[in-house]
Amino acid sequence: MKLYNSLTRKIEKFKPIKKGEIGIYTCGPTVYDFVQIGNWRTYVLGDLLVRTFKYLGLKTTYVMNITDVGHLTGDNEGDSSTGEDRLEKGAKREGITAWDVADKYSKDFKQGMHRLKLLKPDVLAKATDHIREQVSLVEKLEKKGLTYKTSDGIYFSTKAFEEKGFKYGELSTLDEIKEGARVAVNKEKKDKRDFALWKFSPKDKKRDMEWESPWGKGFPGWHVECSAMSIKYLGEQFDLHIGGEDLRSTHHPNEIAQSEGSTGKKPFVKYWVHGSFLLVDGGRMGKSLGNAYSLQDLEEKGFLPSDLKYLYLTGHYRKQLNFTFEALEAAQTALGRLKKKVDEIRGGDIEVTDVYAEWEDKFKERLEDDLDMPGALALVWEMMKDKKLSNGEKEGLVTEFDKVLGLDILGVDDVEKKVIDDSEVKALVKERVRLREEKKWEEADKIREEIEEMGYVVEDKGGETQVMKK
Repeated sequence: MKLYNSLTRKIEKFKPIKKGEIGIYTCGPTVYDFVQIGNWRTYVLGDLLVRTFKYLGLKTTYVMNITDVGHLTGDNEGDSSTGEDRLEKGAKREGITAWDVADKYSKDFKQGMHRLKLLKPDVLAKATDHIREQVSLVEKLEKKGLTYKTSDGIYFSTKAFEEKGFKYGELSTLDEIKEGARVAVNKEKKDKRDFALWKFSPKDKKRDMEWESPWGKGFPGWHVECSAMSIKYLGEQFDLHIGGEDLRSTHHPNEIAQSEGSTGKKPFVKYWVHGSFLLVDGGRMGKSLGNAYSLQDLEEKGFLPSDLKYLYLTGHYRKQLNFTFEALEAAQTALGRLKKKVDEIRGGDIEVTDVYAEWEDKFKERLEDDLDMPGALALVWEMMKDKKLSNGEKEGLVTEFDKVLGLDILGVDDVEKKVIDDSEVKALVKERVRLREEKKWEEADKIREEIEEMGYVVEDKGGETQVMKK
């Protein structure tokens, strides 16, 4: 397997630290709002890599975090230690507590993962469940002389880190960032690159989310959680870290610094993989522009999450992909055609011939070439036209390939759906549909939870609600 390593800036042959096993970490969502399709592209990338390594026979341990505290709005302006906590901001917007905001959008994220058919991580770790680990990490850094105190928190000292022989900012050009270009200069910071490890609570008001610590009541900085949780579940050094390219400039370099600073071990992570941005109509995506679409937005227009996933697969993860509704419609049509073709040849006997094995090898070659998913997808279409393959062989190959693609090409999920014969569930489904039509999302979500507790799975597809027994 060859992958582009952002740390070395070159394509390398992947060699896990422990033979036959791989530890993988993906930076997950900040759960203050619905996840937009730009972020979903990153989570699909993580899923594809996990599926690929499983397909190639490696034992995987997959960890993803959920940021439910500490991610400040200043991150958008160039300084992640300034601004308002996004969860607190979400609480003001919706008139509920930050805890309720986190719960609401964490559930939505998990439902989105299910609708996109993403594998469930072995560990889905919430920052608020790991405050003790984060405090412990900051204490280790403090004992090693890598921190200092200001009026608003405990900060990591990049200069002290470099004086101990480490290099800061290997993933990016952070040392070229000029503080004050977009944000006000924090005069208490000793170096413009320094970042908050622990923020103090305001003295004049009580936050929804705050904890006692050796330095006073407050909350962890955004970067600390990923170091603390990845080290807990994957060890002080592990194989692969995944994220969007927007995290390459500050978040990931800060992860490296605080992790290697606390453990003294280098490298913290052997391979770093970053997915490129998703454009919308050729430009940037943003809530202020009204084009930061969620899965719900696409479903309301008649598209399925699998249509979006197919569109993602048409572009290489290291290249920008332009989202348009015309492109999404083309992906929807192509996926529908593929499913129809597969449905027409189903039911034949599978005999593993040399030709069958050749197609398996070709598919693996595409995966092993820096995760060439456009090539892998094109290969599926090419294979379906091969007259040397029997129908049974084609069905068998699609079954194998879809273990990586995760598109449910054979419609297994549809085949396994069961008729709902529970009148109480039918009544709840009807009520939930009404609430969704009235855009009473919170009430509808509560009914979804009630239905799922009764042993059913609820999916909203193409404007329709489908319910199946678990």
